[in-house]
Amino acid sequence: MIIDISSHQVPANMNYDELAKQVKLVIIRTQYGSRLIDKHYKTHHREFKKRGIPTAAYAWVRGTSIEDMRVEATDFYNRTKEFNPTIWFIDVEEQSMDDMSSGVSAYVKTLRDLGAKKVGIYIGHHLYKTFNLNLEEVDAVWIPHYGRNDGTLNSTPIYPCDIHQYTDKGKLNGYSGYLDLNRLMGTKPLSFFTGNEEKDFDTIQINLHGKDMEVQGIWKDNINYIPVRFLEKLGYKVDWKDNKVMIRYKGEEI
Repeated sequence: MIIDISSHQVPANMNYDELAKQVKLVIIRTQYGSRLIDKHYKTHHREFKKRGIPTAAYAWVRGTSIEDMRVEATDFYNRTKEFNPTIWFIDVEEQSMDDMSSGVSAYVKTLRDLGAKKVGIYIGHHLYKTFNLNLEEVDAVWIPHYGRNDGTLNSTPIYPCDIHQYTDKGKLNGYSGYLDLNRLMGTKPLSFFTGNEEKDFDTIQINLHGKDMEVQGIWKDNINYIPVRFLEKLGYKVDWKDNKVMIRYKGEEI
């Protein structure tokens, strides 16, 4: 189970011990724009991490210009970096400037320039087409789609995503109020979001285009299985053409 929480979930009303038995990842809001800082985000990070639960972070976007987006991203990073979140989500739920696509791209770039390793976007289902965000530049997409919104899973987004927020009326032992509940979709394993990803893989030595290198992968039945994302970290681009794998490096096919 993945939950996301904010200042609406008051620590005094939460039994972290009970909640930690039921969740695998908690995504915690840092801010609503730059000016409103979640007053409980530090406590939430500390209490869940203390119990061995990985934490990610998100920030509601309200930038009104490219420069304002950069400022918000910088504030988000500086306020949250001490907790080393497993992934940084940009929460896009309102039109705060005319060209939201360019604004969000500036936000993403600023986070990466500051040192964020994994960046994701939370985009309202009803805004997906309208904003036309460049989702290729982020590592994960998170979409809300509630259906009946009765605390159970009874809907599926029509757009591709990695995490589906399926209700804001969820209930778990350890908290008497409502919680946002989420499930994984797509191909990314839970370990991608919890930061335990590389523990699932071995270090494998390969020779690619005459170059010896070490990558993360799985050795099984005398075959190396290497996730595409690990090759892309090294600067390689992997595509499919005519049912064959094509690997490019700096624009050249190899």
